Amino acid sequence: MNMLDLEALARTPLTREPFDFMVVPNFIRPEAAVALKQDFPAIPYPGLLPVEATRPGPSFSALVETLQSSELAIAFSQKFGLDLLDRPMMITVRGQCDARDGRIHTDSETKVVTCLLYFNESWEESGGRLRLLRSPTDLNDVIAEVPPDFGTLIAFRRSDNSYHGHEPYVGPRRYVMFNWMATTFAARREILKHRLSAMVKRNFSQPAPEPAHA
Repeated sequence: MNMLDLEALARTPLTREPFDFMVVPNFIRPEAAVALKQDFPAIPYPGLLPVEATRPGPSFSALVETLQSSELAIAFSQKFGLDLLDRPMMITVRGQCDARDGRIHTDSETKVVTCLLYFNESWEESGGRLRLLRSPTDLNDVIAEVPPDFGTLIAFRRSDNSYHGHEPYVGPRRYVMFNWMATTFAARREILKHRLSAMVKRNFSQPAPEPAHA
């Protein structure tokens, strides 16, 4: 657990309106940063992938084990006033963003709590900054805007008004998303959906074969 700063999580206040959320800068401890940056899996195409469909290095694999720990579940349970210990967890990763990403949404009802942990260097772009929103239609009706800098954690309780999105950005945008899910069936269904989507995107991202010559 020494990769993550649970004390920072504990002392960060939870915003209650218009939905429950929190932003924790530097949730990854500085001494773990170099190895985790190196061991983030290489993902050359957009879309969320199940972590088991990628090839992370050893420190990132250790981080995934930490995210699945009861200690982390207890910390988030205390923060959100929920019992997450018996909830199944889904972990996915993203390496690239395309122009279609960032549209306003609330997350599906199968997700109880959503957490995004970013793996980018200092973010200078205007696009790609997650906005927590009051409106389902207006990206400028902003509660908070968070650049996806390395080690920043965003966590929120999914609700019918947990609107979020970002301005368009195309290029590398790396994060791990972990969700406590409503049911095991929902977690398996979401993982299958992401796995199939990743297969399609991987196939379409492959260069066309060279034509045969007589």
